[in-house]
Amino acid sequence: MIDIDGSYLEGGGQILRTAAGLSAVTRKPCRVSNIRKGRPNPGLKPQHLKGIEAVAKLCNGTLKGAKIGSQSVEFHPGKIRPGTYIIDVGTAGSVTLVLQALLIPVIHSGEGITLDITGGTHVIWSPTTGYFRHIFCEFMRMMGIEVASETMRYGYYPKGGGRVRVTVKTNKGLKPLDLQERKGSPIIEAWSNAASMLKDRKVAERQTEAAGRLIQIDRTNAKYVDSASPGSSITLSASFRNCFLGANAIGERGKPAEKVGEEAASELKRAIDSGACLDPHMADQILPYLAMAGGESRASVSEMTKHCKTNMWLIEKFLPVKFVVKGNIIFLKQTASQ
Repeated sequence: MIDIDGSYLEGGGQILRTAAGLSAVTRKPCRVSNIRKGRPNPGLKPQHLKGIEAVAKLCNGTLKGAKIGSQSVEFHPGKIRPGTYIIDVGTAGSVTLVLQALLIPVIHSGEGITLDITGGTHVIWSPTTGYFRHIFCEFMRMMGIEVASETMRYGYYPKGGGRVRVTVKTNKGLKPLDLQERKGSPIIEAWSNAASMLKDRKVAERQTEAAGRLIQIDRTNAKYVDSASPGSSITLSASFRNCFLGANAIGERGKPAEKVGEEAASELKRAIDSGACLDPHMADQILPYLAMAGGESRASVSEMTKHCKTNMWLIEKFLPVKFVVKGNIIFLKQTASQ
């Protein structure tokens, strides 16, 4: 049993998601206590519960203490099973945060698995499905894993109701990466979307135009979609020859479309100006996969966030690896078997 203090450093739901995923990979049971202890409403929220329940279903595992508001959960994993899994997060709970927990065991399984998830596809405090597709999936491809993602329906706050289908083919296995220095000049692309009820206000176009005033965009995509709630978002990517940087921003009531575009563009510009290969969000998301790949990996990051430091601390509890940080570069080394 691996005991984990859920209040460590970042102290949020990420600890639970990563722990559940790595527990399923290693077949080591874990207990997470003090879940989200420092948050205004500590304990499990619906999207956290749905995420770990989905991991348990994927590997035929069992959960103890898994209920809304619980601050301690025990997880006993079983064997990962291939197939198609249908998951409803409920309302606007983030589908990409659920994917963060599920993809760790799915990619490691060596079997083809399809995930069909309903919930919030473009909501605050989480990556959009566009970021997942154009940044995360591209890095998985570089590591030898084919991850296909399609947003079937867009789900904004508060009703959600969006749907994403993700298919994973894990035939080649994971391979380490050397991401110390970027290669080539970037191609910058923007994907702007808004609910069809906002078409008359040209919200999607205004987001893209505002972003373009701060950063040169080579390709733009603006569209209107059917959704249960009014909402909007923009996702930006900068594609280099050997890496991808991304940023997204979400529209909210009373927030001008121009501000949404400016937020995403400012974030991407900071990542580009840093000279690093990983933006702040991908920096922590890619770590479990680099750790599972074996060998030695290294990556420069635009910002060493608490999320990133927390994931390094947590991964070392499950896998025989050691992270060493020198400046803005993370070095991953294999250690003796645990």
